[in-house]
Amino acid sequence: MKVFVTGGTGFIGRHLIDRLLSRGDDVTALVRSEDAAAALRARGVNAVIGDVRKPETMREAMAGSDAVFHTAAWYKIGAKDWQQAEEINVQGTKNVLSLAHELGVPRIVYTSTIALYGDTRGRVVDETTTAPNGPFATEYDRTKWRAHYLAALPLIEQGAPVIIVQPGAVYGPGDRSSVAQMMEWFYKGYFPIFPGPELRLHYAHVDDVVEGHLLALERGKPGESYILAGPAVSMRELIELWSKISGRPEPLLYAPPGLVKPLAPLMGLLNRTFNLPDLLSEETVRICDFHYVVSSDKARRELGWQARPLEEGMRQTLAALDRTLDAPQPQVIAQRFKAGKIAALSLLGLLAVRALRRRRKRSW
Repeated sequence: MKVFVTGGTGFIGRHLIDRLLSRGDDVTALVRSEDAAAALRARGVNAVIGDVRKPETMREAMAGSDAVFHTAAWYKIGAKDWQQAEEINVQGTKNVLSLAHELGVPRIVYTSTIALYGDTRGRVVDETTTAPNGPFATEYDRTKWRAHYLAALPLIEQGAPVIIVQPGAVYGPGDRSSVAQMMEWFYKGYFPIFPGPELRLHYAHVDDVVEGHLLALERGKPGESYILAGPAVSMRELIELWSKISGRPEPLLYAPPGLVKPLAPLMGLLNRTFNLPDLLSEETVRICDFHYVVSSDKARRELGWQARPLEEGMRQTLAALDRTLDAPQPQVIAQRFKAGKIAALSLLGLLAVRALRRRRKRSW
């Protein structure tokens, strides 16, 4: 089978290409640099330099494909280059899917996300749920909503054989997302206080998500969407699991959203002034109590898809992290926790004073 893949250097795309090559497929991947192209060519991939924002750079390479996987996306929370999100996630998706339909590609698999549903507020939603058009807490949520409803679905109505898959949070060795960054910070002892332990997400191992893409290609119905979401846990439950597996301490304090979310504008101001990590961004604070809760029953029923137990997948991921990171000594972690505890208590004290002053003003 001749397969064209966008996002071949991304987390899902890299693992997808591995599986396609192992099946003996003829794989062409779109990349944006010569270095990335050279790395893929060394693995037997026909790498083409181009950009999803420029359809003419994809036409020749995509022509004659039996299938197209569109996995390329701008996936960041709180990043400063958010202006690219609209160009890549919305216009780029429209370009890829439109071109594949124009060229007569018989199977097109588009990687969407459960994030387009936003905060489900305790409800369990599925593929039949119409996601609200805002307000959106992050640029990623907003632009993936637009890609889903303004690019993919209109093309399906025009007859494009698009099959949509919607992963939740994807994890595994080699990840570079905010989930991986959070895991690394925990591993190094940077979380003496953890904000927003109520944030609830579904987590699926990257190999399981790739399997879902292949099942969608083989068994999915054009025009249908399939949610590929693993177990749903809160951030507190996830960190407790990391602590159990790694033996590293849990945070000393879990700051409730009521104390954290008022700081969102301040974090936005600090991010515009200083080069802070994305985990400390206004968007990250804004979603600290969100529930992205969905059902994968359709994918299990119609595709035969399954996600491995979370502890099994996280054990593998933490083991890989342990091999690649220069982990600090226990005394260093203890020092970081002590400093973080002092900073956390100081912050809570300031917030308490601020709340008390506001209450006194209202009473006057």
